[in-house]
Amino acid sequence: MEVYRESARLRKAAILKHCWDAEKGFFFDYNFVEDQRSTSFTLAGVFPLFFQIAEPEQAASVAKIIAEKFLHSGGLVTTLSHSGQQWDAPNGWAPLQWITYKGLINYGHKDLAEKIRQNWIAICEKTYAATGKMMEKYDVENLDAPGGGGEYPNQDGFGWTNGVYLKMNSKF
Repeated sequence: MEVYRESARLRKAAILKHCWDAEKGFFFDYNFVEDQRSTSFTLAGVFPLFFQIAEPEQAASVAKIIAEKFLHSGGLVTTLSHSGQQWDAPNGWAPLQWITYKGLINYGHKDLAEKIRQNWIAICEKTYAATGKMMEKYDVENLDAPGGGGEYPNQDGFGWTNGVYLKMNSKF
């Protein structure tokens, strides 16, 4: 059992060392081949909160940036880049809404988590009322536009969207 505790401790130390940018106040992906941290703000920066390895001050900084840069009327954009690709803004994806929501709850940022939950549920319900479908992704910046971009059309009825919606809607 001790070997696993030591592995977890080393993993946490590596994430805090290589992924945390104190100047920017956010966690970033780390490219170990090039030995450098990414400069792109993405919701991947919330995973340390989800897994409860961030320090409370780091979580507070991440929460502030989520509120200021990622939060929109339909939920959270995945990145701040508008590249036209499916994983970038203006799209929001269910799994990352949940990871962020739960990560914020883990550190006591309940008001922000609740706002994310409300916005995500609202866009899912609005789209379902109009189309009879849950979608793979949503345009969280413009509630009247469908999610898009990437190499294939937006998909109907993804299980992760259904699951996140049900979990968020049953929570309260």
